Amino acid sequence: MELGNSTSTSNNKENIPIEANLIVNISSQTEATLQKDLEGFSASSNEEEKPERLSPLRRLGWVDRLLALWIILAMVIGIILGYFVPGTGPSLAKGQFVGVSIPIAVGLLVMMFPILCKVRYEKLHVLFTHREFLNQVLFSLFMNWIIAPLFMVGLAWAFLPDQRELREGLILVGVARCIAMVLVWTDLADGDSDYCAVLVAINSVLQIVLFAPLAIFYIKIVSHSKDEVTVSYALVSKSVAVFLGIPFGSSVLCRFGLRKVFGAHWYDEKFLPLLSPWSLLGLIFTILILFASQGKRVIEQIIAVVRVGAPLIVYFTVIFCLSFFICYKLGFSYPLSVTQSFTAASNNFELAIAVAVASYGISSDQALASTVGPLIEVPVLLSLVYAARFIYERWWAK
Repeated sequence: MELGNSTSTSNNKENIPIEANLIVNISSQTEATLQKDLEGFSASSNEEEKPERLSPLRRLGWVDRLLALWIILAMVIGIILGYFVPGTGPSLAKGQFVGVSIPIAVGLLVMMFPILCKVRYEKLHVLFTHREFLNQVLFSLFMNWIIAPLFMVGLAWAFLPDQRELREGLILVGVARCIAMVLVWTDLADGDSDYCAVLVAINSVLQIVLFAPLAIFYIKIVSHSKDEVTVSYALVSKSVAVFLGIPFGSSVLCRFGLRKVFGAHWYDEKFLPLLSPWSLLGLIFTILILFASQGKRVIEQIIAVVRVGAPLIVYFTVIFCLSFFICYKLGFSYPLSVTQSFTAASNNFELAIAVAVASYGISSDQALASTVGPLIEVPVLLSLVYAARFIYERWWAK
């Protein structure tokens, strides 16, 4: 659609196609006023649909282009430290914050803050004025809370019929919807960060309500587990409050405060470019700590890791590709499609690990399976970032 078109008829306005921005064409005068301010929400304008605009491969710096190399190095170094340096894993696990290692918690917060600072909170209300936005949210909720958990349960039984403990750990991973790293994957794939922030906020609220009953339902009732599963609502609430509430709240204060003091131009052109690299640094640091804390266990229990890793690879790949394909067939824009897909395919590993440790113990196979989750998720979803860029060139750019 084109903003500021004073000759548009009311019929045309009623048939506005849904795009990543979901802006309502309310009046020609208002459109002219909002045209400049809402630039970026309009993914359907001719200028923004040019491949040069959305093609991530052409816009990435050399540091971002080599992200796969940095992550592989972080994983290798982490495993080497965890296996060959005595006491690395126990030392990292000593300090716990909401059931997660303090270094990992710090890495996650550093990783999320720069991305959330890019979200245009002052314009998010525009999304909620369009009825079609509710359809987008419903589609996301359907994939996140019905299809994805059910698919994970099916894969857990298909790949691990004789390993009840590992199967239960996988189910915990499947029920925990992502509220952290999905922001990074969406940003790297050139998705819609504003829309992603809205989905993350909605999933966070639902996670507090739904995680415990869904985990108990799939483990106790569907899987007929004989173990007592206790999932604390307080633990889930604390996890959401820490890993979303802290970076969300601080980014809102940062954005409104700095823009008011220094101006929007300084914030967008000076501050954000300085802050952005910290997101990748936080991601690499988190990966290094994750693999270092579990390096010894991964090597010593490599068969269990491989058995858990196989269904996880299938899960991440199928859920992402299915969501991506459906979004494409429904005519969604690339930013919206890739955001929906990564939201559906990502999982809240910090919450799954915390619940597994609290319910079964840190040395349990359930805890091992939940820990393997992020170890598989990182390389697979990074590969899907590059796959999404490739698909963009083939499907949307033309």
